[in-house]
Amino acid sequence: MNIELLEEILPPTFLDFFEIKCCKKLGNIESKQLEFMIYLDEKNSLPKGCKETDYESKGFLPLSKIQDFPIRGKAVYLLIRRRRWRHKHTRKEVSNDYCFIAEGSRLTKELSDFLKGTGRDPSRYDK
Repeated sequence: MNIELLEEILPPTFLDFFEIKCCKKLGNIESKQLEFMIYLDEKNSLPKGCKETDYESKGFLPLSKIQDFPIRGKAVYLLIRRRRWRHKHTRKEVSNDYCFIAEGSRLTKELSDFLKGTGRDPSRYDK
């Protein structure tokens, strides 16, 4: 896995918040149904305004799968695990909120904006 190449491919600022865990190429060459799956884990950073002494790490939220720009005609999916923390006394859970996903879709904001510019409706790509 070439991390430097993946860093150039990923949307800007992603690596400020996430670490690349692995990248897999899946699919069948004969059917040309190939896709890249890039797995990312959120860095261990509490949301703003939270004190480290008040919260404990409680693992990750369920995996989120979002689509990004294709590479050489192959679909690219970012599989993101965001961290969650629990307040030690109130038991309230918190997590960081990011605006990388276009509202109402499962696309990166950049890909959604690109599709809108071409006259395609990104909402048909949701979920």
